[in-house]
Amino acid sequence: MTKAICVGVGLKSEPVSKIKENLMELVELVVANDCEVVGSITQILSQYNPTFLIGTGKVEEIKKMIQDLGANLVVIDHQLSGGQTRNLEKELQVKVLDRSQIILEIFSKRAKTFEGKLQVELAQLMDQLPRMVGAWMDSLSRQGGGIGTRGPGETALEQDKRRIRERIQLIRKKLEVVRKNRAQNREMRKQSEIVSFALIGYTNSGKSSLLQRLTGKTAFIKNQPFATLDPMTRKIFLGPGFQAVVTDTVGFIRKIPPQLIEAFKATLEESEESDFLIHVIDLSHPQRDQHIEVVEKIMEELKWDHKKVIYVYNKVDIAPIEARFQVKGYPRVFVSALTGEGIDTLKELMKEMITNKTVEMEFFFALHQQQDFFNFTRDADLISQNSGPTGTHVKARIKKDLIGRWSQFSIQK
Repeated sequence: MTKAICVGVGLKSEPVSKIKENLMELVELVVANDCEVVGSITQILSQYNPTFLIGTGKVEEIKKMIQDLGANLVVIDHQLSGGQTRNLEKELQVKVLDRSQIILEIFSKRAKTFEGKLQVELAQLMDQLPRMVGAWMDSLSRQGGGIGTRGPGETALEQDKRRIRERIQLIRKKLEVVRKNRAQNREMRKQSEIVSFALIGYTNSGKSSLLQRLTGKTAFIKNQPFATLDPMTRKIFLGPGFQAVVTDTVGFIRKIPPQLIEAFKATLEESEESDFLIHVIDLSHPQRDQHIEVVEKIMEELKWDHKKVIYVYNKVDIAPIEARFQVKGYPRVFVSALTGEGIDTLKELMKEMITNKTVEMEFFFALHQQQDFFNFTRDADLISQNSGPTGTHVKARIKKDLIGRWSQFSIQK
């Protein structure tokens, strides 16, 4: 098994507590990557070392830890350049990764579907490209000489960069097809006027468990970061006249690699196009407030901050009771996806959200208007239906902007 040493790094201008919290999270990520963490160390600098990122004295200290603990991997809690990685590996004589690379490694192992694998590969290639500066500069592998060729030829580095760019372009074309297919599915749901909710939140906050509890449909659940990569959409019945769909998407994390956001654009559009967001928060986590800040910052970057949000504080079954009085965000509800506590309250909140977008009305369709009635059922959620000798009387919930389309059948002024 891979034995890893985790290195926390920060500047003196940063709070020490934040640097330590980031290191603790890095340890969790490394463990989630099927590695054994045998040691950790922290360095706080006035400024980063351009050669190693960390100081030369700390490099020697880590080298001794490697020898004493038998480690064969060092993970730095900061973005490394290609040159810094090579310098560290040369000095330490073990593999060196940074935080972004560990997250990408986890994503690579979690990806199961064709789309997920494509998105992860794209993120890895985008991460690899800027790290390749100066890498095989002594190799002058040429593509050939003669008229019409590249003249003096390409270095191995230039060839590799070109191949990566070509692969990136190909993957983006494939993902564009996926994005268009998702857009078509969303458009079909919109035409059916089905209200949509998207579950968002910090990784491992319990989104998949909540989806399963809400819909009764099986979802992949595991107590680990990034257990869910591919979006999963399920229908939910909230009561007569209240139907919706709920989508579970990839979780967020602090210092998330920007190339991941770019690569998972097609997936994130499921949340972007939803009517409402359900922000799932682990009430029991000691860094709960920091997790909320990370998610809200990402929401702002993705321009989701205008959407209406329900704050769902999950895991009340293991959280201290006083935690309920230390939270923010409204409307909010306290639930346990494991035991089912608070789920009915959450469903009522979801119904209130839908109610604000819809209105309950009564309609009548004569016998010769049954085709109209069939089309009407695509636009509205039926609460009750009574058929008689002259036609069909219905009570239904319909979006406010669709009332005009069916006003001729309304029996309410």
